[in-house]
Amino acid sequence: MLSNKHSHRAARSFAAASVVLVGLLSACGSTDAGQPTPVVAPAPAASTSVAAPAEALRSQAPAKTQGWLKIYRGMAPTGANAIELGVANNIAAGQYVTAANRAVYRFDKDTAQPPTSTCVGECAAKWPPLIAERGQSVSVTGVDPQLVGFVERADGACQITIAGWPVYLFAKDAKSGDLLGQGVGGVWHAVTPVGGKAAAN
Repeated sequence: MLSNKHSHRAARSFAAASVVLVGLLSACGSTDAGQPTPVVAPAPAASTSVAAPAEALRSQAPAKTQGWLKIYRGMAPTGANAIELGVANNIAAGQYVTAANRAVYRFDKDTAQPPTSTCVGECAAKWPPLIAERGQSVSVTGVDPQLVGFVERADGACQITIAGWPVYLFAKDAKSGDLLGQGVGGVWHAVTPVGGKAAAN
């Protein structure tokens, strides 16, 4: 009887540990954000006839590593699983950051120190957070890689930050050059390359 009790306890402990482990594996991982992750050289290809993964084609080391996320200076290799941040210019608003050629915004109700995202639910449907998934990297042109990072959202997703500010897209921006979210409600602003607010239109 005693051994059965011990067996049940052990089973419960193992189940609890499994749930915790699954949670850790599926979470964004911002708890280890401050810990550098060593860069491991890719293993040599088994056959020269098989193309190497695009991420393995990078010749330079990441400019910054936050947790699992590697941030590179310059354009990503063709076919790389990467978020590409760049900079565009608007006559009225000045310079602002783009992701896949779409304007990137910050929200005055968020905070940068510490990075905190408050746009959820209906807000996030109108202003989709710029999310990085495990296995992706970030490539930046015109933005200091040291200013780029991520924060874990309430739903566990990893949201890109610039100078600590969580950043978003705007659902109504349909094409490159659209800046329809600039100044909306007086609280949404295109993000400058240093994380500031673009000038009001």
